[in-house]
Amino acid sequence: MLIGARALPGHAAAFSAFNPATGAALEPQFGSAIISDVDLACELADQAFDAYRETTLEQRAAFLEQIAQNIMDLGPALVERAMLESGLPQGRIEGERGRTVNQLRLFAKVVRDGRWQGATLDSALPERVPPRPDLRLRKIAVGPVVVFGASNFPLAFSVGGGDTASALAAGCPVIVKAHGAHPGTSELVGKAIQAAVASCGLPEGVFSMLHGDGRTIGTALVNHPAVKAVGFTGSRQGGTALMRTAAQRPEPIPVYAEMSSINPVFLLPCALENRAGALGTSFIDSLTLGAGQFCTNPGLVIALDGPALESFCASAAAALEEKGAATMLTSGIHSAFTEGVARLAGAQGVTLVGRGKAGDGPCAGRAALFITDAANFVGNPALEDEIFGASSLVVRCSDLEQMHQVAAHLDGQLTATIILDQDDRDAALALLPLLERKAGRILVNGYPTGVEVSHAMVHGGPFPATSDSRSTSVGAGAIDRFLRPVSYQDLPAYLLPAALQENNPQQLWRVRDGELVKA
Repeated sequence: MLIGARALPGHAAAFSAFNPATGAALEPQFGSAIISDVDLACELADQAFDAYRETTLEQRAAFLEQIAQNIMDLGPALVERAMLESGLPQGRIEGERGRTVNQLRLFAKVVRDGRWQGATLDSALPERVPPRPDLRLRKIAVGPVVVFGASNFPLAFSVGGGDTASALAAGCPVIVKAHGAHPGTSELVGKAIQAAVASCGLPEGVFSMLHGDGRTIGTALVNHPAVKAVGFTGSRQGGTALMRTAAQRPEPIPVYAEMSSINPVFLLPCALENRAGALGTSFIDSLTLGAGQFCTNPGLVIALDGPALESFCASAAAALEEKGAATMLTSGIHSAFTEGVARLAGAQGVTLVGRGKAGDGPCAGRAALFITDAANFVGNPALEDEIFGASSLVVRCSDLEQMHQVAAHLDGQLTATIILDQDDRDAALALLPLLERKAGRILVNGYPTGVEVSHAMVHGGPFPATSDSRSTSVGAGAIDRFLRPVSYQDLPAYLLPAALQENNPQQLWRVRDGELVKA
């Protein structure tokens, strides 16, 4: 464990990581935290908060860049350990490492820019009736944040991932509850962050990392009074459990949980008629990418019934037959996937379209595609359950009106995709308002499994995709989750924070008396 500046062995139950490709336990063993470790990490974070949140923009940006550099300096050791603990190939891990450091660098740019502070100045109007006082507003960090590492991204959504980067950018100390599937990877990245805290001269409580069971250590972290927000990526069951815990505190706090999504793909009639075969192949390529272990995996296809859809399914089935079984991240994820596919195969009104090749590894996931009709889908809520892995369901619709009924029926989603040709214009215009109500990101003629880290990205959506549809966990907007506004009335100049001082020392774009100015 890493608690402030210290590296400490866990004193609770020891555990090992496992190589999902072989089932073999990996050395060394790791010890779990006890409640006193939680208290120490949270107390250090609370002590660090006021000093850290008032670091200069340059200090905080340089700190994020130093973390990124320290992660890169880990070199092959990080890649090799992550491959062993996840079963993911070298190219995927190296790409994920690049994404991790890029989002840290993106948030360094966001911090330097300073717009996240929302600096706003309303001048005093003493002659007005009634008079208006001098009012100034900025956003400040909410306080220490607990981040839960994700199973499917050992780097980009874990110890040094997007939740940690955005919380640190906002000025919040972070306590990470590392995921039990990749403790060695977590320790390497955690030490890189710990070293950056020390070399940048920051209070030690800016970062800590604990191992332990989610039901005990995770719950204790969320319940600690010093903690003011939570970032989580994982299952709907886990996310809603944290939401209940946070809501029942004496001081309820927000939980930003990214949870369940089946990411519907709508094949509009002209596109399907013109490109059925090619679409079947490209869809399977997206479905099976990374063994389907993405929160944006396309788990649902909606299309009009007819010969074109039959061609799509035939092409998809042929493509599936060529896809080998892929190693899944953990035995638990593999078991849940296998059970979910079996339930779907046995559901009333559901027919198998095709399967991928079987595998012989302990966590080999065999891709699957099924089909049903719209009435059966709408009438059976279980068909909308997420199956985390390379499994998808095709829904046949009799006409565009029924396609709209299916869209309106869906729960909240991270993404919704429209596959269209030029002659589908009217159908797309009619469908779009429905999808805007359902999803955080809408794509055209692409697949949702790539999530760009950028200023315009939204990785969120209505429940159960996330716990708060107003937020994103990827992209520059992720910083907003960990900020709150404070208004300052008639403060003397010596008390004003830099963002609101009259001479604008940070050279920010600010809203002054309703006008956006750099003054």
